[in-house]
Amino acid sequence: MKKRWLIGMVASAALVVAGCGSDDAADEKKDGAGSGESGAFEPTSAIEIVAPAGAGGGWDTTAREVARVFGETGIVDEKMAVVNKEGGGGAIAWAYIHEKDDSPYNLFVSSPPIMFVPLNGQSEYGHEDFTPLSNMIADYGAFAVNADSEWEDLNDLFEDMKEDPENVTIIGASSPGSMDHIQFVRIAKAAGVDPTKIKYVSDQEGGALTALLNGSVDVYSTGVAETVEQVKAGNIKVLGITAEERLEGDVLSDFPTAMEQGIDESFVNWRGFFGPPNMEPAAVEYYEAKFEELSGSDEFAEVRKKYGWNEMYMNAAEYEKFLDEEKVAIKEVLDELGLGS
Repeated sequence: MKKRWLIGMVASAALVVAGCGSDDAADEKKDGAGSGESGAFEPTSAIEIVAPAGAGGGWDTTAREVARVFGETGIVDEKMAVVNKEGGGGAIAWAYIHEKDDSPYNLFVSSPPIMFVPLNGQSEYGHEDFTPLSNMIADYGAFAVNADSEWEDLNDLFEDMKEDPENVTIIGASSPGSMDHIQFVRIAKAAGVDPTKIKYVSDQEGGALTALLNGSVDVYSTGVAETVEQVKAGNIKVLGITAEERLEGDVLSDFPTAMEQGIDESFVNWRGFFGPPNMEPAAVEYYEAKFEELSGSDEFAEVRKKYGWNEMYMNAAEYEKFLDEEKVAIKEVLDELGLGS
């Protein structure tokens, strides 16, 4: 895959851990920290992975698949429990993790919203307030319409939007200025649509697909994986995806990219893992090595194939540099839309 990372959300297992029991186990951050005489870190108690949203989305799926494969392969010996902490587009989870200062037993998965949300003024914590460990995957956006829509590809859609952009309603599950909104803006702008006139509505209660199917909105901006079952059922069609090249897999390989339709733009929804602030270097090195081993495993390759994810591993130093550069690009887009804080 070309290194053209711009700014970048499948059903998954049910909610596993609730209440404070997992919090108590994870709070053993210092009592169980196993740093030997050599300074190496080895976990000696359960590890908590926080998904900053409810069950079924990209964060939740990534966290659960990572925990599952870590356990089944024995790459990590200690139990890894996934906990959902939804709310605020991720802000609730980030505030929770921030309180676990220097703990090597509290991790979380994140993606571009950890920049979108604070830049929108909706969270006091951003990626700089945590310890980047490793990026793991690249996911992509998809733009879907009702199966009987007159639009057959992105160019059809964008030609109509150039003439009257406010006559077309785009819906997504993220807030204005966040993932589903910005991925559509990036592609539409590259096609010649005025980004400031795009009519985007947010439905964070799970009703976006229903609104598309009943004709209340025209286009659904979402993650690629979220479209597969509805395409199979013949309810929707995907006009284009934000990857640079076609994805592999059943149904996924049928989705055309924006780039192959002559639109010189792409959007990657990178997704990786962080720890609390001030995590000790030995713990960072431990997790960095484990995530790299996981990324290279056959078992996780099957997970990527299943969900249409691409490999996008970065170690801690690479990830930190990448994140700093991404924030600059994201801020430029939000400022253009008048959505920056």
